[in-house]
Amino acid sequence: LAGIDYLRAIRDGRFPAAPIARLLGFSLVEVEEGRAVFAVQPAEHHYNPIGLVHGGLLATVLDSAMGCAVHSTLATGGAYTTLEIKVNFTRPVRMDSGLLRCEAKIVHRGKQTATAEGVVRDEQGRVCAHGTTRCCVMAG
Repeated sequence: LAGIDYLRAIRDGRFPAAPIARLLGFSLVEVEEGRAVFAVQPAEHHYNPIGLVHGGLLATVLDSAMGCAVHSTLATGGAYTTLEIKVNFTRPVRMDSGLLRCEAKIVHRGKQTATAEGVVRDEQGRVCAHGTTRCCVMAG
């Protein structure tokens, strides 16, 4: 399948989500070519020892959303891998932050590399984290 069709099948429940998404409890809720949105409800099992949601959850959701924005542009048999990721945390997240949404979109799509940016917002629309990625794109 082309990348966008594969991601739509995951979004629609026809294909299983990635194991990391099932483990951490986030899901793909929107996808179109060059854009992906994930959602996650923070829970106690996401907490670090100081009583806040671990930054690794936000980084993982950003990596997934930005990667899927790239994935959505792949032809059948194509692949990608993350080369680098940069994450900025802007506010603490707790269970009462409500549903988090991470929206990512392509900034640049070349033959061998792609870049994307993403933003995680809490239920009130406040930015909790944002980031960028650079991916290696491989033909099928």
